[in-house]
Amino acid sequence: MTTDQPYCGYVAIIGRPNVGKSTLLNHILGQKLCITSRKPQTTRHTLVGIKTDGDVQMIFVDTPGIHTNQERAINRVMNRSAASVIADVDVVIFVVDRFEWSEADEYVARYLSNNDVPVIVAVNKVDMIEDKEALLPHLEFIARKVNAVEFIPLSALRKTNLDELEEKVKTLIPQQAHMFPEDQITDRSERFLAAEIVREKITRQLGAEVPYQVTVEIEQFRVEGKITYIDALILVERDGQKKIIIGTKGDRIKKIGEQARADIESLLDCKVMLRTWVKIRSGWSDDERALRSLGYMGD
Repeated sequence: MTTDQPYCGYVAIIGRPNVGKSTLLNHILGQKLCITSRKPQTTRHTLVGIKTDGDVQMIFVDTPGIHTNQERAINRVMNRSAASVIADVDVVIFVVDRFEWSEADEYVARYLSNNDVPVIVAVNKVDMIEDKEALLPHLEFIARKVNAVEFIPLSALRKTNLDELEEKVKTLIPQQAHMFPEDQITDRSERFLAAEIVREKITRQLGAEVPYQVTVEIEQFRVEGKITYIDALILVERDGQKKIIIGTKGDRIKKIGEQARADIESLLDCKVMLRTWVKIRSGWSDDERALRSLGYMGD
């Protein structure tokens, strides 16, 4: 889009858990902003990524995956967070996974049917499809489920067709003044991003050993000269989870800290002194008051 007038709009990236939403946003922005892993529930907060391209500013909102299981408070909170975003944006990118269409996808499609916002369906991970012609019947199937303005097969990981996706988004956002400075890429604080990086390393280290009853709270974030001092408190719900995270003679939490520190140094472009502790706070993930105090409410 070439224009002398500024365009600016909010773009929600939604879909079921673990479909590639955060990877997509990271590659659109050209740098890592959202944490990623192969595990569902990696994204728990809405996170804004801002891309300014000349006169056009796209404000992407990466949302938690929408869950059909709402038994725990954290799942209900994440669903409310994702649903509220849909009502307030100019464009929705609905990310689906190749030939898969699950109950969770159906759930998202029903959310979208109640809103007038234009929807782009991004069919992710098409690099893993050998017979591309087999994709057409599936696109026709999704078209019966979702009233979309465009269907774009892409690979977030391989950066395939991301330019096409961006160009379509640009045609759908309104003409209005930019909301953020040209060089700003997120509305989140460095403190928040540091906590998310620590949680990513925990998720990647633990695999299926610990349920997703783990969160990270930054107790100190202090800059002195060229060094940033960060104290990260890792909260779990049971003693057994604490032991797993600490590991034998502290080897696992040491590795988590080393990997997190390296990524935080890359993010902040300075030397970081990171200290981590593990503490038990029973039932935090099913307690809306605890979730509010930990920053999960009112994103």
